[in-house]
Amino acid sequence: MRGSRTWLLLCAIHAVASVLLWWARVSAQDALTWHTDTWTSHPWTLWTSAWVHRNTPHMIVNQVALGVLTGLAWVLRPTRVATLAWFLAWPLSQLSLLLWPQIGHATGLSGVLHAGATVMAVELVLQRVRVDKARRWGLMLAAGLAAKLTIARAWHRPVVWDNASEMSVVLAADLTGVFWGLALACGAFGLGHLWRRRRHRTMATGV
Repeated sequence: MRGSRTWLLLCAIHAVASVLLWWARVSAQDALTWHTDTWTSHPWTLWTSAWVHRNTPHMIVNQVALGVLTGLAWVLRPTRVATLAWFLAWPLSQLSLLLWPQIGHATGLSGVLHAGATVMAVELVLQRVRVDKARRWGLMLAAGLAAKLTIARAWHRPVVWDNASEMSVVLAADLTGVFWGLALACGAFGLGHLWRRRRHRTMATGV
């Protein structure tokens, strides 16, 4: 598959927007934060809340993780279809947090980053990027994500207090990010495969 720079563009958008909001007023951050009871009247927060970080440790951790994901994308050059899957997982991961009534709001890039890492793993496992031993690297990345989710057990404790960052961490965002990253990446691959089969069949019959 042919690589694309669209993934890198999306990484840049996340990085720049997060930094700009970090320096913004608290009132602006609040206006762009997703809340379970007001998001229907503020639908843009499904996207913008990922860029809001409440303190320095929260910001640094996510920016470092985004840097790692950007570095991988620079080497692997995921396809445009992969970027689309990641883009769609962005708001869906946030919206799925409604499954946990104890979650009142959620901020930060963690869910988006887990979705991106999952899409990247699928790209590698399915060998949609040109890199040696792609499947092996993809399985290792997938195993790392699975281990992280298993340790966190977000399905039992969707929100926890983190002493390092001195804030509540919505672990469920990581879980929903992985779910949508996997579902959309695999779904995109399946649709692409069906489209190619149909195209080849049409060309073979001359219709």
